[in-house]
Amino acid sequence: MEFFRIKKDIPFMRYALIFNVISLVTFIAAVGFLAFRGLHLSVEFTGGTLIEVSYAETVPLDPLRQALAADGFTEAQVQNFGSSRDVLIRMPNREGADTSRIGDKVMATLAKIDGPKGERRRVEFVGPQVGKELASDGAMALLLVIIGIVVYLALRFEWRFAVATILANMHDVVIILGVFAMMQWEFSLSVLAAVLAVLGYSVNESVVVFDRVREVFRKRRDLTTPQIIDHAITATISRTIITHGSTQVMVLSMLLFGGETLYYFALALTIGICFGIYSSVLVASPIVMWLGVKREQFAKVKVKKQEAVV
Repeated sequence: MEFFRIKKDIPFMRYALIFNVISLVTFIAAVGFLAFRGLHLSVEFTGGTLIEVSYAETVPLDPLRQALAADGFTEAQVQNFGSSRDVLIRMPNREGADTSRIGDKVMATLAKIDGPKGERRRVEFVGPQVGKELASDGAMALLLVIIGIVVYLALRFEWRFAVATILANMHDVVIILGVFAMMQWEFSLSVLAAVLAVLGYSVNESVVVFDRVREVFRKRRDLTTPQIIDHAITATISRTIITHGSTQVMVLSMLLFGGETLYYFALALTIGICFGIYSSVLVASPIVMWLGVKREQFAKVKVKKQEAVV
């Protein structure tokens, strides 16, 4: 299905060097923010106290957050847990704070709020060691995803496409992390899940473009390599707009109406979708061209059968 069809190919590869210089500068800036500012890790990674509170009826979360912030718990994370009547409160570790009494202080704060009163179900302390294990497990998951992508693309296409795609994907991941480091937004497990989702999402876009590149290489012998890549990208623009547009509408609804729990998850996806389009078209494709992709790598050479000599 196509909303429109562009008859004249857009010369993307003519400006490939300019776009990749911009990408390189953005990438270096993101690495700089990660190195000097670092990520603002959530309780899952740094450790803290988890407090589960149950209510007899649905309770709005904003008054709870405001009451906790007014009592000095400015970094408390409040979200529903299981149902709209169950609330999970995450409190980060504080130097010199008595972790054994944090639960009592939080419940005392919640008791001051007008409305239904909550019942404390559990209070658990998450140590820094657990956070380190989660961080290492998350890094391992990211590494395994990258290896799987490289193997898949190498088997489906060839090594040039695998290298180009993984460089473009790492470009997306580092920029997402760099934006979170620059703005000091909270990096939680849900944001890590969004980063992994962006990896797969960006790979899908690259595969679509590269499939069309391979197809055009086999059909059009009158075009140069840059012209073939331009033709392939132009032919997939309508599909890209439909796919990414519909996905972004869904993500935007989570960003605007999902509340604090889904806000950073949706924000990471939004950044990833925007840069995923950019990297698939203007980063991965030029790298494939510069690595020396040729028609001979896709076209099958016909071998003439030798006639038997009598």
